[in-house]
Amino acid sequence: MSQATFKRFDESRVEDWKIIDAHFQAYQNDASRRVLEHLLRLKGDNHGYPVDRFEHSLQTATRALRDGADEETVVCALLHDIGDDLAPANHAEIAAGILEPFIDPLNTWMIRHHELFQGYHYRHFYGLDPEARERYRDHPAYARTVRFCDDWDQRSFDPDYDTLPLEHFVPMVERIMSRVPFGDAPTVQDKESA
Repeated sequence: MSQATFKRFDESRVEDWKIIDAHFQAYQNDASRRVLEHLLRLKGDNHGYPVDRFEHSLQTATRALRDGADEETVVCALLHDIGDDLAPANHAEIAAGILEPFIDPLNTWMIRHHELFQGYHYRHFYGLDPEARERYRDHPAYARTVRFCDDWDQRSFDPDYDTLPLEHFVPMVERIMSRVPFGDAPTVQDKESA
């Protein structure tokens, strides 16, 4: 592969975009490896919790798997806090953004809202409404988000839990993230005007 030669998009040619597309496809095909490397950055980072964020992520995924969740939901459980390293106050949005091109919109919504739903268990300590999630009761992803938070996420801070290792989940992440993003990735057309 080489590089495109334009200095501005309005000077580009189809050959340039074929080069760019080839680079994009190779980079996209390596997304799962980069995401898993980023997940490893949560090791040792406990923010005062009983386990570090990496162990918490593994525990959440292990609980989801053992509870019969489908593979996509297990991957969501594994990666739901991946944004903690970059933006703790907005980590759910980051995790949802990473996964969104590859997962069901209801699972994207679940990840995006898990912070608020999780608050059911602790918001009262901050003088906030623990029932805040109730305003979403009629949303189609409400029940799955409650299950995610109540059955898996909020329970996954146990230093003695029999957690599966990351290696158990790697093939799942690879399968989910090898899906065609957004269900249909365009390809460069051979005609200049296409």
